[in-house]
Amino acid sequence: MTKKLLRIVEGQGERESGPVAAEKLVSGNPMQLTEHFFTNAKGNFFCGIWSSDAGKWNISYTEDEFCYLIEGEAVITDADGHAETIRAGDAFCMPAGFEGTWESIGTAKKFYAIYEE
Repeated sequence: MTKKLLRIVEGQGERESGPVAAEKLVSGNPMQLTEHFFTNAKGNFFCGIWSSDAGKWNISYTEDEFCYLIEGEAVITDADGHAETIRAGDAFCMPAGFEGTWESIGTAKKFYAIYEE
């Protein structure tokens, strides 16, 4: 475990890509790319860069997540139907227990920091 400052630089993390799981998909055929940079010693805090193509899918959070949209646009709709449009430069949190949908309008990319009990 390193005790040094860790810079998050696109193209230098552990990359994993693939489609949104079919059982979550609402529309489109979005591919996702996760570039993971850090996991703490307890294994309950993670951060990196995530992106997806256009599409809409169901989301259900067991973790707390801080996000900063780097590029693109997304519409996040909660289980009650309240929709928020997120654009590049917006920061937001998704609390554990949040359920709804994520819709990437074109390509969307975010920094993420996740904490899970």
